[in-house]
Amino acid sequence: MPDLFRRRLLMAMALSPLLPALQSQAAQDIDVSRIITLEWLPAELLLALGVAPMGAAEIFNYQQWVGQPALPASTVDVGLRTEPNLELIIQMKPSLILFSSGYGPARDIIDRIAPSMGFPFSDASGKPLTMARNSLMQLAERVGRVPQAKAHLAQYDAYVAGAKTRLAHRAKRPLLLMSILDSRHALVFGKGSMFLEVMNALDIENAWRGETNFWGSAVIGIERLATMHNVEAICFDHENDALVQQVTSTPLWQSMPFVRENRFQRVPQVWFYGATLSAMRFCQTLERALGTS
Repeated sequence: MPDLFRRRLLMAMALSPLLPALQSQAAQDIDVSRIITLEWLPAELLLALGVAPMGAAEIFNYQQWVGQPALPASTVDVGLRTEPNLELIIQMKPSLILFSSGYGPARDIIDRIAPSMGFPFSDASGKPLTMARNSLMQLAERVGRVPQAKAHLAQYDAYVAGAKTRLAHRAKRPLLLMSILDSRHALVFGKGSMFLEVMNALDIENAWRGETNFWGSAVIGIERLATMHNVEAICFDHENDALVQQVTSTPLWQSMPFVRENRFQRVPQVWFYGATLSAMRFCQTLERALGTS
């Protein structure tokens, strides 16, 4: 069969209105070795259950921006998070496809390939970590990993409680979290972020009180950081060393209060929009950066 004809046949099958009925018959029988994730939040949820995804989107960028938990070398890259390779996904014959609600291809397209589950980042409460915990339990029920989910959440709660104790004696300065995006802009985190929910549990005050979007972050001009006085500042790297070196060597940056007071540190990447594993990595990062580990 010519490759072009075969690709067209696979796409026609994916878009056929008859395929969902065929997929629904097997929706309750999930082979955990054949799960594909189209976004990084559900990939983390799956890894928290001890399940390695068969396929995941944008693995190279995942390594830059998420880093940990690491994806196994066997995980197949299925294309962009916004536009995954549907032909490849059809060929892989997944038992379940995971996605983030409102992100990527329409669910009716996904459901024509395999059963699917979507997970929201947050809701009106502005507590994405709480949402992620609920999503973890929903996924665990779907794939038969409820004991693993409960054990993981218990481990997470115990770790955060221990981190709070270990961080209790740090200087009570507000903490500014950022990532440098380009020579003129930084990403900062505040209300509605996963980081803020963790910091509240650790009794750490967040320094950024300005505007944030649905994701709990805001892109700001770097010059606005000059208004941040008496704070500790942490910058998350994402394999952008040359850019950070360029920005931090400027007179503007050297004039920042937290730089002059030697309260600025660069740390490895932590996924800003992750779940419990990212939250634990964030706790570990704070302990190392604030000198209490």
